Amino acid sequence: MYVIVVYDVDVKRVGKVHRFLRQYLHWRQNSVFEGELTKAQLYRVKKHLQKLVEGGDSVLIYELPSDNFTLHVIGVEKNPVEEII
Repeated sequence: MYVIVVYDVDVKRVGKVHRFLRQYLHWRQNSVFEGELTKAQLYRVKKHLQKLVEGGDSVLIYELPSDNFTLHVIGVEKNPVEEII
């Protein structure tokens, strides 16, 4: 499945969350990652993020069908993906 992860975490944890998500997903722009994950990978991502976030932190994970969405970019595309499946 294709996922989009958007996060708003305390500045003390931003680096940890960013480094962790780079292991699984493509960095799109500030606090936004996207990419294809298996169910097992998504489970691991969720579990690890639960350990990283605290108090007022927020992480949103959108699950999308791999073959049924369109991306529209308005303005500058900060970190383009070569191929979206």
